[in-house]
Amino acid sequence: MPSTSQDTVEVILGTRTLSVPAGGLYDRYRMRTDLDDIARDPHVSSVDFFRNTPKTEVDSRIGKTLTPNFYYRISTARLVILARSRTIRARLPVELTPLEIAPGLGLASVMFFRYDVCDIDFYTEVGIGVAVRPARHRGPGLVDLLAGLSDDHLHSYVLSLPVSTQIAQVRGHDGYGFPKWVTDIDVQIDPGRTTARVAAADGRTDIAFSAPTPAQKAHRTGERVSTLTSYTRMDDAWHSTKSEINMLSGGSALLPRNIDLELGHGRLAEDLRSLNPIRTLRLDVMTEGQLALHMPVPTSVPSRK
Repeated sequence: MPSTSQDTVEVILGTRTLSVPAGGLYDRYRMRTDLDDIARDPHVSSVDFFRNTPKTEVDSRIGKTLTPNFYYRISTARLVILARSRTIRARLPVELTPLEIAPGLGLASVMFFRYDVCDIDFYTEVGIGVAVRPARHRGPGLVDLLAGLSDDHLHSYVLSLPVSTQIAQVRGHDGYGFPKWVTDIDVQIDPGRTTARVAAADGRTDIAFSAPTPAQKAHRTGERVSTLTSYTRMDDAWHSTKSEINMLSGGSALLPRNIDLELGHGRLAEDLRSLNPIRTLRLDVMTEGQLALHMPVPTSVPSRK
């Protein structure tokens, strides 16, 4: 859980010097976190999900690092929103194609994340993303949609992804190629209610959200594991980043009511407005889960120029 201490130490990632909490997981372990130590944390239900996923050392744009990055307790919320394919396509690189659920209709999402216990310490994050077709697929889009839903493996392109800490910004931007910056982000997710607020550069509200949390269902670790592949472009080459999510308690509401989504004056709000959203289709909330975030790997994305 977030530390109340304000003490920090300096660390170097690539060419950057940044501050992390003194005595936190990153300060103590530098990603080589002791799973037996984590298992003793009362906020973490289990570490079994991570025991069969060995970490490997890789070279990256932030220097040598270990992958995957482990998140031992997280909570998330996602609004799935209907938007027209032409507005989504206007925000995509030409190499990527919107995933359509019907001719002319695609999906966007507003995502809220709270990472209570992870290798790089507590932080929060909010993103605007769109669903895209797998990079090398050429068949009917409906086939991609059904395949993705059947095996819980979807593909996305992120328009904006602010975070609340320096290390999350440097790793996410320099190491993964995501559009990240640091700002004040409050995310609260519990079985009763889900709320979030992101501050714009001038301190006003960028995006704010509030809704009743859908009824939650508990799952055994490893029972509900889904995968998300995100595409980014770094050093003039396409990369894909895989996230494996272990849901421990989650629920959804179709055509949810009593949702309050405020669009203010920042980049997140501008990105969502640019998609001309039609309506909210679903609210997914996971009050407890885990995540293994792999470092990006080069991928082949056909040119459509």
